[in-house]
Amino acid sequence: MFKVVTPRFSQTFDRWTDALNTAKGLIPECKSLTEDIRIFLFDELVWVYSRSHKYPQYIGAGMYDRLARIFLQEAIAESTSAE
Repeated sequence: MFKVVTPRFSQTFDRWTDALNTAKGLIPECKSLTEDIRIFLFDELVWVYSRSHKYPQYIGAGMYDRLARIFLQEAIAESTSAE
């Protein structure tokens, strides 16, 4: 579902939170302006981090809201399975 990609790393994840945490963990390894970290939802680019921007970029209209809803669904599912 989600895929984190860098020049030296690529891994798929079923959950948005796992993909985002992995991508954020890779930020210190992003040394040059030409390297970036990307998260894809299926084949659609949804998140990019690079040294050329101060903050990660959410790609596409309404993408932040879409990913926030996925995050909430994952959190609700996790809390109900813990009970």
